[in-house]
Amino acid sequence: MQGRDNSRVGAVILAAGKSSRMGEAKQLLRLGERTLLEHTIDNARAAGVEQIVLVLGSTSESIRQQLSTSTVEGLKVVVNHNYSLGMASSLRAGLTAVDPQINAALVVLADQPFVRSETFDRIIDQYRSSDAQIVIPLYKGFRGNPVLLDRSVFPEVQALEGDIGCRAIFGNHVEGIVRVEVDDIGILLDIDNKEDYERLRRFERYPKDDKALLESATRNARDIPVRDISCASDPAGFDELIIAGWGPVADALVRFGLSLDFSVTVVDPLLEISDLPAGVRLLNSLDFSLLPQTSRRYVVIASRGKFDEEAVEQALRMQSSYVGLMASHKRGQEIRRSLERMGESAEKSATLHVPAGIDIGAETPEEIALSIMAEVVSRRRANRLG
Repeated sequence: MQGRDNSRVGAVILAAGKSSRMGEAKQLLRLGERTLLEHTIDNARAAGVEQIVLVLGSTSESIRQQLSTSTVEGLKVVVNHNYSLGMASSLRAGLTAVDPQINAALVVLADQPFVRSETFDRIIDQYRSSDAQIVIPLYKGFRGNPVLLDRSVFPEVQALEGDIGCRAIFGNHVEGIVRVEVDDIGILLDIDNKEDYERLRRFERYPKDDKALLESATRNARDIPVRDISCASDPAGFDELIIAGWGPVADALVRFGLSLDFSVTVVDPLLEISDLPAGVRLLNSLDFSLLPQTSRRYVVIASRGKFDEEAVEQALRMQSSYVGLMASHKRGQEIRRSLERMGESAEKSATLHVPAGIDIGAETPEEIALSIMAEVVSRRRANRLG
């Protein structure tokens, strides 16, 4: 392995979005005495980066006016006038502005104020000690941000179009991706809506290096013992429904699963057991090996793109009876190609159901969950007959 101890690393902070779901510029929302964007900039500045490019777009003038002189000092600020075209246009603007002497860049989201500077440094160290083209941080197995990109992949990212991020190229670089575990839940904490903002505000009373931040944001894996009758009546085990990710559809799936006599487990890094109905397991680590053993495991991945590849890998590795992914046909093809590049057989990757569920014209979360449970129950019936 060829090291790159002298490689120069920069950071591109993406702060150009419209914040349509917030109703106001989320970059300027306050945590304590400072804005989200100021926290993010300072965390990047405290790390070992040699250049910081700040990409503005929507409300750029307002952001410029509210940032202090000391905050913007030394930054290279670029304005993406095409911000309405989506994140890809901001990535293109930011990477184009990176100094030619910089060998790699961290892509940093402006709405992630709790990523520690030590985490930036750990990602950089991993890059320098490897031949990685892409370095992705993981917290308890869950993929987060920022992602580090070697300059060799800049042109591919700059060619992207629409509201997609650099994840779109991951499938083309399976062998060039290095994942690094970090003890920093901040890589998972971002703001998409007001509920996310209120959650983050609870953390502002903790120092950034205080483990209380971790303890307040998540809990250890919780296990509710499997009902004795499930195993005693059938030596093959019990019917286990695993839902990876959370949201309205996942919530409906939990309730369907309970009513259909599945043993239900939710896998998500940020939920607490009190968020779930009684009798449901919660696993805060993306490690299916921690689950009780059964030969009848049905997995639905509802992570909305956040950790779908990793969850699919685990579900297939555990020889699950059913693996369904809530995603488009196009996304399913990308994941299948990625699995095959990692050595998974085409036959195995073809067992992935994408999009999950049968076509009933579903629109509401409950209807989508119903379509998925119909497919799961059909698979369960087939298993019992065969």
